Amino acid sequence: MTATVKIGDGRVTVDAALVAEGFGLDQQRLRSLMQTGTITTRCETGEGGDAGRTRLNFRYGNRVLRLTVDDTGALVEPARIDFLRSARIRTTPRGG
Repeated sequence: MTATVKIGDGRVTVDAALVAEGFGLDQQRLRSLMQTGTITTRCETGEGGDAGRTRLNFRYGNRVLRLTVDDTGALVEPARIDFLRSARIRTTPRGG
């Protein structure tokens, strides 16, 4: 697949096909989920030894698709899906 990430003028543009494939969705469903805020994004700019790299995180439910790209938009690490564990609240019975 030849999907692209473009970086320039303070903006990052990601080909929807890349994110849709990462989550196993079609592009129309991806766009719908992004419009409703069900899929959220976060962009992190590297510093120090990571200068020139950008990490793009797309969160959908308990999954995070991570794309790390260089300043030309080329993937420098394979796309990766991480599964988040839900926080469990531990309760103790009253009086004990």
